[in-house]
Amino acid sequence: MWLSVDPRSPKPVYQQVVDGIKEAVAKGTLAQGDRMPSVRELAAGMTINHNTVARAYQELERDHVIEVVRGHGTFVAAFRPHADREERVRAVAARIRELLIEAHHLQMSEEDLLALWRATLAEWHDERRRAQP
Repeated sequence: MWLSVDPRSPKPVYQQVVDGIKEAVAKGTLAQGDRMPSVRELAAGMTINHNTVARAYQELERDHVIEVVRGHGTFVAAFRPHADREERVRAVAARIRELLIEAHHLQMSEEDLLALWRATLAEWHDERRRAQP
């Protein structure tokens, strides 16, 4: 299966599903218009509770990552700007600050951080290219 969860992770299982689907969309593994498995299909395939998948799908729909077309199924949504974009950008900035604090305590230099950023970005692009048909 293209999506997996770690039941031993401190991150809730529904959040792992949300994050995994968002990552698959960002990398191009899932593309706009792709049909998603039903809640029951995904739950059965992952051997997790269907309520967990339903909660993840609700959050993904609220974030406009997926859309439910009544009578037809659930699909990866077309990209559209978020009404709360500024708030989400501030949240990203806060997460970057958290990483900077962690890097400080690891005694990483600015050059180390930039090299890590570039390497991670290159890896990200490689993964996206491999995911494209």
